[in-house]
Amino acid sequence: MGNNYEINIVHLYPDLLNLYGDRGNIACMEKRLKWRGIDAKVHMCTNQDSSIDLKAADIIFVGGGSDREQEIVCSLLLEKKEELKAYAENGGVLVAVCGGYQLLGKYYKTANTKIEGLEILDIYTDAGDTRLISNVVLECEKFDQPIVGFENHAGRTYIGENHTPLGKVKFGNGNTGDSGYEGVIYKNVIATYLHGPLLPKNPQLCDYILECALKRKYDDFDGLKPLDDELENKANKYIADKYVR
Repeated sequence: MGNNYEINIVHLYPDLLNLYGDRGNIACMEKRLKWRGIDAKVHMCTNQDSSIDLKAADIIFVGGGSDREQEIVCSLLLEKKEELKAYAENGGVLVAVCGGYQLLGKYYKTANTKIEGLEILDIYTDAGDTRLISNVVLECEKFDQPIVGFENHAGRTYIGENHTPLGKVKFGNGNTGDSGYEGVIYKNVIATYLHGPLLPKNPQLCDYILECALKRKYDDFDGLKPLDDELENKANKYIADKYVR
């Protein structure tokens, strides 16, 4: 399996949105595909690119950045707003972390300004008085291992009734600090505040993302073959056991 498969990963604006090692998520997806004999092509779209071609994208990744960088990126992505919305509605795989998560909503209100969002998700983000900084452990019904990561955000993100949270907070703050939930899963869109980076220590989540892309692209795809995830699983368990008693 895998010799005839190819996945195109589009990393949007890594020159502006690469807070807390977001590039590690790209490396993780690329490696877990290649270890299975599946060709992975990564396309870095930077601020210097005059145009972005999303037609061949199988996975789109948007990372985190400061408010200033988010505002720059949003002004660039608004030109692709309808194309990105159509991509997500048609089952395109989109992974957004921290600032990227906030950009997918209706708006992100900072202490000084209100940044228009892409309206891909039924969410909005208001500025909080304090930053929510913590290691995080989530319980997600899709996986038999917890999702672990690190959060550092001032925004409080509120999600609409038609959206499903990524997970239930077992330790940490989550979307608002008091909702008890973190992130969003909508169709094949996964948005979360967790970074550090997220995917290397969450192999089940990473493989879920990859399988969504492969199923969408190839009718004959019947699942990823297992990898030896002993080290990844140990890292995940260590964090979960440390913070959840």
